[in-house]
Amino acid sequence: MSSQWVDFAAIKGSVDIEQVLVHYGVRLKRVRKDYLRGLCPLPTHGSEQSRESFGVDTGRNIWACHSASCCQARHGKMGGNVLDLVACMEACSIREAALQLRVWSDESRDTGLADQLVSKGKRAGTSQEEFPRLSFSLRLRWHPYWEQRGVRWPTATWFGAGYYGGSGFLRGRMVFPIHDERGELVAYAGRTMDGREPRYLFPPGFRKSQAVFNLHRAAQYAARQRGVAIVVEGFFDCLKVHQAGYGNVVALMGANASDRQSELLHTYFRELVVMLDGDEAGRRASRVLAARWPAAHMAWVPAGWQPDQLSSEEIGRILSRANSALGA
Repeated sequence: MSSQWVDFAAIKGSVDIEQVLVHYGVRLKRVRKDYLRGLCPLPTHGSEQSRESFGVDTGRNIWACHSASCCQARHGKMGGNVLDLVACMEACSIREAALQLRVWSDESRDTGLADQLVSKGKRAGTSQEEFPRLSFSLRLRWHPYWEQRGVRWPTATWFGAGYYGGSGFLRGRMVFPIHDERGELVAYAGRTMDGREPRYLFPPGFRKSQAVFNLHRAAQYAARQRGVAIVVEGFFDCLKVHQAGYGNVVALMGANASDRQSELLHTYFRELVVMLDGDEAGRRASRVLAARWPAAHMAWVPAGWQPDQLSSEEIGRILSRANSALGA
């Protein structure tokens, strides 16, 4: 890679910083025609008190964070250009950032999504969707950790999940693609394999409370059945329930359901079966959802267990007791 020649000026002049923000799922408020402002997405940002310290001048294609934590971490440098932004987000050199931008552009052309990382001054209209679709896809591969969690490779492949060995904040994690209700790829989430915290990482600016994992696939499956969805907490729960033969499973990416998640579920499904973890938090959340969704069926996981720790047979028995509409 070191032998590749890089035209830094050409990349800086051709790549629109606003599209790079879309790439990372960063959402900022437009306060002026050519100026955006909001929470800082940089991994160097350590202040919880600094609000809306991150600003982007789209006309000049530059950015700046006025937070003391960011400035200190970057040796007093307040901001920079699009290459500086990628280098900071990916924790890499400027050269590596330039090469990465070039790879993204090539991948976008290869997949027919070249309009997602467009040249400056040739931008398509700003999307009004809740989540902009990603302009790239990560190259993920098999890892023995899947076997440790009882997930077969065909199941992981179905969800597009795998191990990511590239650069960036997801490096060395098991990664799950997240889609919106239309099936558009909008984010990636990564989980550690050694128990270190945080166990899960989401892109800066991405709000998991506004999405439901596997919604687009489960809605298609449920439409062919009886409109029933099984609601679980996490990614691995979702994969294991799917592996047990239930293609109508979705995950909240947490124990609680937001108003937006409730809206999505009740829009796409006629009936809900709640199968949260058997720990104290899961029990508490199940009771809340039982009161909030009176028509929902409760599938009680044994105390101290999670759906992803159960065999396919145990999952089937629990679901069949919860709701005869599942046909188990």
